[in-house]
Amino acid sequence: MRALILFFAIVLALLSSVSSAQANHPSSPEKLGSVTFTTSCSPAAQPQFNRAVALMHSFQFAHAIQAFHAILLTDPSCSMASWGSALSNWGNPFVSGLKPQAQLDQGLKAITQARAANPKTARERAYIEAVAHLFTDTANTDQGSRVLAYESAMAAVSATYPEDTEAAIFYALAVAAAADPADKTYARQLKAGAILEALYVRFPDHPGLAHYIIHAYDVPPLAARAAAAAKHYSEIAPATSHALHMPSHTFTRLGDWQASIDANIAAAAAARSDGQTGEELHASDYMVYAYLQTGQDAAAQRLVDSAVQLFTRFDPAVLISGAASPAAAYFARAAIPARYCLERHAWADAAKLDAHPSPFPYADAITWFARGLGAAHLHDRAAARTAIISLEQMHDKLKDAKESYWANQVEIQRQEISAMLAFAEGNSQGALAGMRGAAELEDNTEKNAITPGPLAPARELLGELLLESQRPSEALKEFAATLTREPNRFQSLYGAAQAAKLAGDRQTAETYFKKLLKVAEHADQPARRELAEARSEIAAE
Repeated sequence: MRALILFFAIVLALLSSVSSAQANHPSSPEKLGSVTFTTSCSPAAQPQFNRAVALMHSFQFAHAIQAFHAILLTDPSCSMASWGSALSNWGNPFVSGLKPQAQLDQGLKAITQARAANPKTARERAYIEAVAHLFTDTANTDQGSRVLAYESAMAAVSATYPEDTEAAIFYALAVAAAADPADKTYARQLKAGAILEALYVRFPDHPGLAHYIIHAYDVPPLAARAAAAAKHYSEIAPATSHALHMPSHTFTRLGDWQASIDANIAAAAAARSDGQTGEELHASDYMVYAYLQTGQDAAAQRLVDSAVQLFTRFDPAVLISGAASPAAAYFARAAIPARYCLERHAWADAAKLDAHPSPFPYADAITWFARGLGAAHLHDRAAARTAIISLEQMHDKLKDAKESYWANQVEIQRQEISAMLAFAEGNSQGALAGMRGAAELEDNTEKNAITPGPLAPARELLGELLLESQRPSEALKEFAATLTREPNRFQSLYGAAQAAKLAGDRQTAETYFKKLLKVAEHADQPARRELAEARSEIAAE
């Protein structure tokens, strides 16, 4: 009898440990990180709630919604489960673009359910009313205003409940997500980062802290601040594909290409296993970019080929899945083959890329940009002008839809092709002036999280035009400026080496050639002509 009693006591102890307040127990196969979000929901629902919030912190929105719905089966009075469902329906807050109406309707439905459940505490009511700003009066209040209203409401929640770690985290996330890409003081990113870093010291295994630090510092001047979080996030929540991918944002900003490749190999595999096709495409776009910077063109080609088949599995009707929205899938579908052509200067291939129309003009613009750039290099004036007209039309669509960020990005692309075409037509001064204008526009904004970087940085293109114009000293400055924003870019390293060589600065040329060879130490053999030239130049010294 004593043995039987002892046996049941052990079983109960084990069950209790599995249902702890952690999002997961160290012995659990599902490792999501550590979250403790106190609510008035039933004791049985609390561990489920922590897990659901952990999923949400790693942008596993569909899984989080399922988990919140399951909580309501356990405790129908748990209004915070409906709060979580509403916020999860907002999706990735760093994705630029207007939310589809169907997505907004689902969020509002969850808010209605949360209110109907009569929140048990003032704190929970404040959380619910804060997120309600995102989904209320959408016909009359623009999305930007609603986002700022949510941020302001979360600031009030965090101030009213200073001991509430989750309130501070969600407030910091709102601050970072609402950052203006044209604000070069990075005031919002620094403000959010300060909140998150202070908490990260106390809660190093919280998935949201590491994740949002990476996002807050996902700009060139700040990226190094996220290095520690980037190295740790995949260890905190390896059960989620996004936690495996997200460190590559920092690795990309720092030019650590092999780390980005390794992260995205793991992320793509996890996304494939989980059926998150958009997330797999997004990881593949980051991966192909890194392969191309290191001269691993065969690996990049395999991703180009696989992306075509992968996209056939993508269902655009699924608005909420992981971190990658439908727009990210369409973006990657267009960007992967375009990058493969442009990074290798395969102009003829770029000019022949097939266009695949999508609901997102800025994704369609990628193909037309690549085609136009290829045509301009081939002196195919008619094809280049067709691309310019197509980009003008996409710019106007985006402007009419009040998608100002993306309208600006498409305008940069249009100006780049126009400058290249002017150069092809013999108007070198007009070409240089036009490319400088595109470079200034690009300098005044930041990339969106949807992309690892521009398909062809304007200052890199300006450097190439200056080289063609026999102005190597000026070209060197433009390549160096590009490398400040985009460290270890293959074509900018090569361009800088070429410019220094032609300017008679052999020492600087050697430095850049050596750096190029180091960055491309795993390049295919036989290597690109740029790498063969670099080896020849180093050997001649």
